[in-house]
Amino acid sequence: MKIISVDIMKVPSEDPSFSGNGQGSKEAWCPLVIRVNTDKGISGFGEAGLAYGKGWRGGFGMLQDFSEVIIGEDPLNIEKIWDKLLTTTYWGIAGGVVVDAAISAIDIALWDIKGKYYNTPTYEILGGKTNDHLRAYASQLQYNWGEHIDKLKLITPEDYAEVTKKVRSEGYDALKFDPIMLSDQPDGGGQWITKGTVSKHVIDVAYNRVKAMREAGGDDLDIIIDMHANSDTTSAIKIGQALEDLNILYYEEPVSTLNPDNTLEVSQKVNIPVAAGERVFTRFGFRKFFEDRSIKVAQPDLCLAGGISEAKKICDMAYTYDINAQVHVCGGPIAIAAALQVEAVIPNFLIHEVYQRAINAKDRATCIYDDYQPVNGFIDIPDRPGIGQELKPEVIAKCKMVTIK
Repeated sequence: MKIISVDIMKVPSEDPSFSGNGQGSKEAWCPLVIRVNTDKGISGFGEAGLAYGKGWRGGFGMLQDFSEVIIGEDPLNIEKIWDKLLTTTYWGIAGGVVVDAAISAIDIALWDIKGKYYNTPTYEILGGKTNDHLRAYASQLQYNWGEHIDKLKLITPEDYAEVTKKVRSEGYDALKFDPIMLSDQPDGGGQWITKGTVSKHVIDVAYNRVKAMREAGGDDLDIIIDMHANSDTTSAIKIGQALEDLNILYYEEPVSTLNPDNTLEVSQKVNIPVAAGERVFTRFGFRKFFEDRSIKVAQPDLCLAGGISEAKKICDMAYTYDINAQVHVCGGPIAIAAALQVEAVIPNFLIHEVYQRAINAKDRATCIYDDYQPVNGFIDIPDRPGIGQELKPEVIAKCKMVTIK
């Protein structure tokens, strides 16, 4: 079997109300999906984790360049192809989000092909199920929650209490949100400084939002705090220490991961387990975080960190250091399906992320299957061959697409 062509697609899912930093833009949500085609009529789907923020055009181009490298290869030789993309493309060995996102998308598509070739779910080839009934949490609640939320954002503690009640009514017993992403001013105005010698006002706003969720959700609700690196070392320590008495499950990305020593400092001074991984790529990037034990939850995004192959290795490395793992999920339905394949296998699995965007009715309608939504806060993994998800043909026909042969 050989790879004969690759289709690179930008899925038509732009949403001016959304972006990774809370500021709307014309093309703020742009999932990048590839379809790797073989001479046996089997095709595999993968996704690059550049749907949000700024970067999809770079990913779209890099996928074209890297697709040229794999034409003619046997898609079952996944390790060989992964290493070839890393070591023979000159810039592959340097890494970076765009390079690693392209490798990730191709790798996911190859695992999809392999599962389809052997007529089995990808998780079976990865080692079989350790987990079946996956506990999940509702993520990014500062944007509210629901299939049609438009531009609603949460400002007051009462807002956060209400959204907590909403997700609890759906059966979730865990949630995640960023307590400092949004100003406490209705128009988003005013001075809102979340780094450096952060003011008591900002700390109080964060504390009161979390406290409102705790009181609305009860003592058995797990609350995850996601800072999106909107804080630096000084402010992350001050805010984290203020939240310690509210029983936080973990403290995600309190500082930028570009300097791992900063994460270590936060973990030593804040009595909340620290998590990171969204902006850490490949096992090489995670190595220091494991060795210095600065994180207690590893969160590789398999659409950025190197695909299914690399995410499995990262999670296995984490297990060696007694560190829990979950896949960071912030993409389209292809990304969700791929994440579940890895989380089904790893013995140190903690919890599955259900990103607020994942329940968006329009995005769910882009794919063939719609059974990846939690029921009472848990997800059962489908048993379809491969990763078990594909774009609908009518959606593919609307994509901005380039084919490499």
